[in-house]
Amino acid sequence: MSVPTLRTSLRGMHLLETPILTKGTAFTDEERSAFGLHGLLPPQIESLDEQVSRAYEAYRRKTDDLERHIFLRALQDRNETLFYKLLSAHIEEMMPIVYTPVVALGCEQFSSIYRRPRGLFISYPLRDSIPSLLRNRPHPEVDVIVVTDGERILGIGDQGVGGMGIPVGKLSLYSLIGGIHPARTLPVVLDVGTNNEDRLKAPEYLGWRHERITGDAYYEFVDLFVQAVKQELPRTCLQWEDFANPHARPLLDRYRDQLLTFNDDIQGTATVVFGALTGAIKASGKNLKDQQIVFYGAGAAGIGVADYLRMALVDSGLSEEEARRRFWIVNRGGILHADRTDLAPEQRVYAQPMERFAAWRRPSSGIIDLETVIHNVDATILIGLSTLRGAFTESIVREMARKVDRPIIFPLSNPTDRCEAVPEDLVRWTDGRAIVATGSPFAPVDFAGRKIPIAQCNNVYVFPAVGLGLIASGARRVTDRMMMAAGRALGESSPALSDPGASLLPSLKDLPTIARKIAFEVGIEAQRAGVAQPTSPEELRDRIAATQWTPEYPHLVRAEP
Repeated sequence: MSVPTLRTSLRGMHLLETPILTKGTAFTDEERSAFGLHGLLPPQIESLDEQVSRAYEAYRRKTDDLERHIFLRALQDRNETLFYKLLSAHIEEMMPIVYTPVVALGCEQFSSIYRRPRGLFISYPLRDSIPSLLRNRPHPEVDVIVVTDGERILGIGDQGVGGMGIPVGKLSLYSLIGGIHPARTLPVVLDVGTNNEDRLKAPEYLGWRHERITGDAYYEFVDLFVQAVKQELPRTCLQWEDFANPHARPLLDRYRDQLLTFNDDIQGTATVVFGALTGAIKASGKNLKDQQIVFYGAGAAGIGVADYLRMALVDSGLSEEEARRRFWIVNRGGILHADRTDLAPEQRVYAQPMERFAAWRRPSSGIIDLETVIHNVDATILIGLSTLRGAFTESIVREMARKVDRPIIFPLSNPTDRCEAVPEDLVRWTDGRAIVATGSPFAPVDFAGRKIPIAQCNNVYVFPAVGLGLIASGARRVTDRMMMAAGRALGESSPALSDPGASLLPSLKDLPTIARKIAFEVGIEAQRAGVAQPTSPEELRDRIAATQWTPEYPHLVRAEP
């Protein structure tokens, strides 16, 4: 692979302190002379691999996960190429540190561990200056923005400005897995205040100290941001991340036809779960049309997953009504049924008529809860997106397993301490028959002399590849069919398709390769939908390859200021 050449007018300490250009001790003797670096560095010239080895030794000396997270973020702030090279060499070990589940702790501690600026903080008091704030971005060309308002961070809730940890983490994965150049990404937090009293009272809290802006004022502020993006960065992909349920879908529905945008919690989660279920259903010996699907959790993510499964059921030959009857969705208020008056429009799609429950024995409360559903339905799939730890109890799981040979159970809530059940219990309660995937990483389960791998339904399997496909194809919009194409491509890469005892999802170390396959299917579907210019398959593959950045040091040449 040829080494690219870059020209820069920076020199001396300015060059050494520019994370996207610095090489540290890897600057060649020629570069040290050209850029005034002699004397600023030790005389030994190292390779990037040697730097990775030293950085890994320093990483291993850290005594807890938060310290490891801080170390990696500090490395990213100092030398981005080295940061990504280190991650790529230890992707399975470091992914949980740089993102879920440890990023949740990083968000909680954001103000305490803050070191250097990264991304844009757009605060409500500066709402009249958003276009100029966007022009302050560190790099002019941006392919992907990840934006949050910090209200629903993973399963830990409102973190205010600390939510910035999520866009930073997500975009790290865009670069690591999708190959999007780090300088072409932009993390953004919309700081509309926080209702988290612990944050507001903390002396070190760095956000706007005000309760959250709500109602029309909130939507007007978000609209100012979106219009500024459309003006300043009209071809940039805007990914919505960790917005609360009352805002997530309305914002997606409002803007999905105005610019290149998608919501990762709704569409990304749906895509990766759809992909994982492809392998799970195959391993169970059934097909999609055979499934009775129970959800615990009816928020944006849960309904998003249901929407994609419903579309797939219709694609498989069911009518829309037949497909809807396969879903039993439960939240804190019980099952979604037609007589409930507290349902959002997207939830009402799955509200079952009351006559379906007429013969059921109900709890004394009158609420048709998860346990009641499992006792009355021959559920084949149980999906948890509730953030309620332990919601999948032993009695529920054993009842499901009593009626199904290979129960498919996905406790998907993040972080780990919000998971509906731990895999070891699920395997034990089902005598090793359960097919399990989780939202957080878990070690393989030892059972009856075999190791059962536990797939992590992490959105990292999808969103970096989707972003790569959008950029390479020049797509103007994101459609649900494009996301489903990504899910199908992921499902086709499931090791469980050839070995029912294997993981439902590929190894993390294989993701950069699989990302190209997914990106290709996204691009093809974009062309089919008329939101990207047609090309030959060969040209699209070439564009994907040309778009992907790899963490290697370029040859630097002096440019005049």
